[in-house]
Amino acid sequence: MDFPATQPKPAADGKIIYYPPGVKEITDKITNDEVVKRLKMVVKTFMDMDQDSEDEKQQYLPLALHLASEFFLRNPNKDVRLLVACCLADIFRIYAPEAPYTSHDKLKDIFLFITRQLKGLEDTKSPQFNRYFYLLENLAWVKSYNICFELEDCNDIFIQLFRTLFSVINNSHNQKVQMHMLDLMSSIIMEGDGVTQELLDSILINLIPAHKNLNKQAFDLAKVLLKRTVQTIEPCIANFFNQVLVLGKSSVSDLSEHVFDLIQELFAIDPHLLLSVMPQLEFKLKSNDGEERLAVVRLLAKLFGSKDSDLATQNRPLWQCFLGRFNDIHVPVRLESVKFASHCLMNHPDLAKDLTEYLKVRSHDPEEAIRHDVIVTIITAGKRDLSLVNDQLLGFVRERTLDKRWRVRKEAMMGLAQLYKKYCLHAEAGKDAAEKVSWIKDKLLHIYYQNSIDDKALNEMWKCQNMLRSHVRELLDLHKQPTSEANSAAMFGKLMTIAKNLPDPGKAQDFVKKFNQVLGDDEKLRSQLELLISPTCSCKQADVCVREIARKLANPKQPTNPFLEMVKFLLERIAPVHIDSEAISALVKLMNKSIEGTADDEEEGVSPDTAIRAGLELLKVLSFTHPTSFHSAETYESLLQCLRMEDDKVAEAAIQIFRNTGHKIETDLPQIRSTLIPILHQKAKRGTPHQAKQAVHCIHAIFSNKEVQLAQIFEPLSRSLNADVPEQLITPLVSLGHISMLAPDQFASPMKSVVANFIVKDLLMNDRSTGEKNGKLWSPDEEVSPEVLAKVQAIKLLVRWLLGMKNNQSKSANSTLRLLSAMLVSEGDLTEQKRISKSDMSRLRLAAGSAIMKLAQEPCYHEIITPEQFQLCALVINDECYQVRQIFAQKLHKALVKLLLPLEYMAIFALCAKDPVKERRAHARQCLLKNISIRREYIKQNPMANEKLLSLLPEYVVPYMIHLLAHDPDFTKPQDVDQLRDVKECLWFMLEVLMTKNENNSHAFMKKMSENIKLTRDAQSPDEPKANEKLYTVCDVALCVINSKSALCNADSPKDPVLPTKFFTQPEKDFCNDRNYISEETRVLLLTGKPKPTGVLGTVNKPLSATGRRPYIRTTGSETGSSVNSELSSSAGNRSREQSSDISETGVSENDENPVRIISVTPAKTEPVKNKEMNSDQTTQGNSTERGKKRTATASGTENIHQKTEEKSVEETGPSLAAKTRRGRPTKPEPQGTTAKNEETNKAPVRGRKRAAANQEGPGSLEAGNAKAPKQQDTAKKPAAAQRQIDLQR
Repeated sequence: MDFPATQPKPAADGKIIYYPPGVKEITDKITNDEVVKRLKMVVKTFMDMDQDSEDEKQQYLPLALHLASEFFLRNPNKDVRLLVACCLADIFRIYAPEAPYTSHDKLKDIFLFITRQLKGLEDTKSPQFNRYFYLLENLAWVKSYNICFELEDCNDIFIQLFRTLFSVINNSHNQKVQMHMLDLMSSIIMEGDGVTQELLDSILINLIPAHKNLNKQAFDLAKVLLKRTVQTIEPCIANFFNQVLVLGKSSVSDLSEHVFDLIQELFAIDPHLLLSVMPQLEFKLKSNDGEERLAVVRLLAKLFGSKDSDLATQNRPLWQCFLGRFNDIHVPVRLESVKFASHCLMNHPDLAKDLTEYLKVRSHDPEEAIRHDVIVTIITAGKRDLSLVNDQLLGFVRERTLDKRWRVRKEAMMGLAQLYKKYCLHAEAGKDAAEKVSWIKDKLLHIYYQNSIDDKALNEMWKCQNMLRSHVRELLDLHKQPTSEANSAAMFGKLMTIAKNLPDPGKAQDFVKKFNQVLGDDEKLRSQLELLISPTCSCKQADVCVREIARKLANPKQPTNPFLEMVKFLLERIAPVHIDSEAISALVKLMNKSIEGTADDEEEGVSPDTAIRAGLELLKVLSFTHPTSFHSAETYESLLQCLRMEDDKVAEAAIQIFRNTGHKIETDLPQIRSTLIPILHQKAKRGTPHQAKQAVHCIHAIFSNKEVQLAQIFEPLSRSLNADVPEQLITPLVSLGHISMLAPDQFASPMKSVVANFIVKDLLMNDRSTGEKNGKLWSPDEEVSPEVLAKVQAIKLLVRWLLGMKNNQSKSANSTLRLLSAMLVSEGDLTEQKRISKSDMSRLRLAAGSAIMKLAQEPCYHEIITPEQFQLCALVINDECYQVRQIFAQKLHKALVKLLLPLEYMAIFALCAKDPVKERRAHARQCLLKNISIRREYIKQNPMANEKLLSLLPEYVVPYMIHLLAHDPDFTKPQDVDQLRDVKECLWFMLEVLMTKNENNSHAFMKKMSENIKLTRDAQSPDEPKANEKLYTVCDVALCVINSKSALCNADSPKDPVLPTKFFTQPEKDFCNDRNYISEETRVLLLTGKPKPTGVLGTVNKPLSATGRRPYIRTTGSETGSSVNSELSSSAGNRSREQSSDISETGVSENDENPVRIISVTPAKTEPVKNKEMNSDQTTQGNSTERGKKRTATASGTENIHQKTEEKSVEETGPSLAAKTRRGRPTKPEPQGTTAKNEETNKAPVRGRKRAAANQEGPGSLEAGNAKAPKQQDTAKKPAAAQRQIDLQR
């Protein structure tokens, strides 16, 4: 090529720079536009040159060096930089294989410069995009970056390049751009000496789900790159996973926490990428860390279960190791394994044989959720294709129809029903499939004969039918009223309720509205419907009515009429298609045959007594739903026969049937009346307690002269009460209690003297017998002493008496509440003479707590229950006896779910977070879910409820919960992290359920309530700084939890919450409380959930400390004993209850007070558990540290060690350390000189609570869950405790 003569320009190093023809010198003295113009000509010149142009190469070498100067590489103008980069790329092409730049630093600067220019590829609509594409194409074609292999820090350049290319790729790029990027990166990977971890990270980061979702094109680019370089990059990937999985070096990469996500993606891209990694996963499956095993199981479940995976056949050792996790000791691991089985059965039928045996074991798993998921797994696969599940798998589901848990039984029954419907009724898979599941119909019909309350499907069906009939009856009544806005609103609400009881309530709403319009227009249709739901309608009449209504609504022009189908469904649900007077008469005749002995019951496999009892139970249920069908002399004669039978249950059921159905006996059947009255009197006086209750209620329900009848029972019973014969007291007390409740105007006054002179003074305040000192915390009903049974009934009598009066004019309720509180404070031993047994004390504590809860259901008594009394009642749910906690929680739930109890009682469930038994915590959580759901639904369905939000809105439980936890006896030191962690667990136990949904900005509302509490004082002790500090501390913990769990809590609260004045004072003017009561370090500890240290079986644990409480001493009652307002006294202080020991680790019976334990004490340092598998018949162990459990109690077998340690500490440091305060025991006076040191101990809360054993895992039997630790010998003498008088009238 001939060049016109140009004026050469000297370079800085003295060499002369020759520019292409027509290009003037490029310096910093000219404008950017001029620089760009001249550079474009230079670019054109270099583009046209090839590697063979030796003269030109030599001619333009100084120019090539000049273009790499700082002026160009640091130029602020992006057009200049782009043109220079294009020139440099061409220079590398022209001068290849040797670059004209010899300085390593200069080469690094150049390539980093070129890499930065590649960012311009991002905008495909840019006018300069073609130049950017040319730059990429040139670099990829020449493999220019391979020059960098000679540089020591070439990795920095490659990392920058890879990150740039992955960041700029997008969906507007065509395939050529992607191919050039792949060529550029793959040449670096395949021709280099290896891939460093940082470079590997720049590729793998695009596979992480978060990045994958942000830039799908980068994910695709990384995927293709890995496929192309699989042979080269596999060892590098293997090394990365080896470092993280085997050696545990998570610091080698920022992606260490995403290893399992990466393995899943890499396996999907090409399994060969993980050839060396799979054995490492087998190693991880055997990790001692349960959470780590869970993560590996989740990963492998996806790898084995994916549709096209052949990993199970390619890697049998890993598959077998994975199957072993079905028997893992960690519940979540077993649960995850079972969930995987469903996908595996559907995607890999050939593996069903391997899975069957493991699913069989898990179908008997101790965990309800796992048994439930086994059923879901099998049914899901069966619904997809019946051939996927063999007969053995269906057999597992069949077994679970008899599971002890209703949720599991329901899932099994519903699943089988769905299979039967699909393959038998609809015959979707032919005869063979139908035959395979033909047994399901018989199995499901037999379920109706189960005795469990949950399984009485017929009973439930009749109850639902009765309820729906009443709704329709109320709707028809509304049609009879004049039209008004209130009437329309009430009618709309009733229609919505009816629609809820129909399939697909959403669609049913429209049909129900249409049906209601038809009813309004057609009077004959209304009369037909009224006849259908009338109590006297027979089955034959019902059939005629249904046909007539359907005929009127039918439309011949519309063969498929969804509206008519819905109406038919409604009519079928409310029509008496099963039961009428004829049916009841037939059932009674069958029962008569059993009574007379002429029935062939023995041939049916049941005894006559069993047949009679079962028949009466069925009739009893029907008496609730179809009372008018019983009204016949023949039926009542048969029931009178039952009343005369010796079987107590039969007689009780017969009385209840009379009570439900006998409203017209007095007028229509005088002969039955004259025979029935003396029998009812006899049962009320000398029958069983249940018979007495039903007899009194029966008299009150069906006789017009009930006052005379009840007086004839009341007077002789009240005169004959004798505390010296307690076994003859129980029935009279039951009868007297119910009489005073049903007829308060007549019997409230005479009952007052009975209560004062006998119930309190003679019965409750005296212990006539000495209980059996066997240390058991609970005994079966038949082993409870008659005296204690009488006392329990006496407490119930007090409650029934007050519930009948429904006023507190005589202040009797205040006295009764103080008496019940004293019973709780004294732990059930009101006299404190220590004559009563532990199990009897448990019964009395339960009775007292339940009584307070029962009184709270009456508004006039709820108002006078003090916060202290409410707290005492609440602490029963943390009683040391499992059965007390269980029964109290059930009673609490039953009252709350019926909206009978005030909202503050729902806060009691927060204390269940401390229950050591997992089953009890799960029950409490279900109760909360049910209660919250019912309250929210009630507010939606009842517009008037908005006026009572303070007592209905579930979120309003938060202030009650905060106040209750602030007064928890365990919470003594506001800055103690362990105590704060317990508080946080209790708060979260409730808040987790409340915060499931952010309904109406409820998160912000709860936060606002917690903040507002800090502007008030504790109404229980407003002037006590420590009480207020504890209250504010709990508020801060609540705020900490709410803020950490919800990003929506910072919004403005829709309304200003109202705080209950019973627990909080009114906010003071100018009072500002912006202090943080928990430190930042404590917040982190609470939120990170760092586990508290817990004991391991056999190690020497620190004894569980318990707070003391103030003795609740009684004063001597008045001589006359004329009022319940007598002051109670006791010569002895409160007894203590020893802390329960960890029974789960020793197997000691819960009720043994001084058990003999044979257990070797192992060193404190124990080896980690190696075997993580669990057999099918292995019972759940209690040595796990479940969330919310109490701090671990003294380890079994270490009592003597503790005793020696304590004795030694007394000798060395003085007696102040000898005895730890225990829950339920007043603080002992300290020897002189130690008072100041133990001042905090002596200021412990005044109330005590039974603490549940630390690691119970379930009741097991009547003697499981309440083990008593041996009493330790006190090393100091017990000085007489100071007597403190408390006036119960205060």
